[in-house]
Amino acid sequence: MSVLPLIFTAGWASGINAYAVVFLLGLFGRLGWTDDVPAGLQRTDVLVAAGVLFLIEAVADKIPYLDSFWDAVHTVVRPASGAVVSALIAGQDDSLPTLFAAAVGGTTALASHIVKAGTRMAINTSPEPVTNIALSTAEDLSVGSVLTLAMFFPVLAAVIAAILLAIGLWVVYACASRIRRYLRRRRERREARRTGEVAALE
Repeated sequence: MSVLPLIFTAGWASGINAYAVVFLLGLFGRLGWTDDVPAGLQRTDVLVAAGVLFLIEAVADKIPYLDSFWDAVHTVVRPASGAVVSALIAGQDDSLPTLFAAAVGGTTALASHIVKAGTRMAINTSPEPVTNIALSTAEDLSVGSVLTLAMFFPVLAAVIAAILLAIGLWVVYACASRIRRYLRRRRERREARRTGEVAALE
């Protein structure tokens, strides 16, 4: 069977937490759960680095405003990671062109990253941290669960990932006004800091 379902799922998961995807896929390969994970992802140094970065993201992702800053920094990282991981998986299987796999993984990762970043902006219009923690935990569990399912039932996992992505895109659309409010407040804070710096220099 083509590895396209696994590639789609890995791309979706990379847009949420790229480090968790690299760590889990490498771990699954080391455990012998799948032959579709390239040896490069199974290396000990890669697993250690991905695990450490995942732990850092797990903390940063649960702190209001810091999570949105982290998302902004990873706007390039997550889609690029999704593309690279997908290309590596395709290279192991040869059932579809590597460039096509990279395009699918990168595009899917970008879409799910937009969902993740957009929902965080909407949530951060409220200062309480409980929602951030709950959403971040749900995202981590979703990534782990769907990727694990993809090892045994790749088509089902891809369908679930597609449904979650579609729901997420609808939520971002529905929360557009809250996202605009967050961006407006961020611009106002920047302008206030800039004005304060100019006044201090005078």
